[in-house]
Amino acid sequence: MKEKKRIPISDETFSWKSPFAALKDAVPPPTPTDPPVRNPAHTPAPAPRSNRGRVDILRSTAHRGGKTVTVVTGFVGISQSEKERLAKEMQKSCGAGGTVKEARIEIQGDHCDTVARILADAGFRPVFAGG
Repeated sequence: MKEKKRIPISDETFSWKSPFAALKDAVPPPTPTDPPVRNPAHTPAPAPRSNRGRVDILRSTAHRGGKTVTVVTGFVGISQSEKERLAKEMQKSCGAGGTVKEARIEIQGDHCDTVARILADAGFRPVFAGG
């Protein structure tokens, strides 16, 4: 049976040995002439164009059992993958669920201001529509 190690709780001294101490000397420090290693998965997003067109932000409750949904429509010249990327960013910022359906993005809840800020940062001109 394996013997249990006990941590002393009285005034006894306890010598703790790091399990990583042997690794400290095993890896040589990087030389200053080495170029920095970049992860291709974390490449920065391209800078947004200044005016990518008008998009409408609607607040809708129709056919949703009384639940409010923020709907973004009117995208022109934008790919489905970019809509999905924008929707993901909106969901993360709003702390809500959402989806991309047909030519629109739907975010659960009333998050018009947050969605407008994200769209403006992406280069769109958000317009609040429908009261």
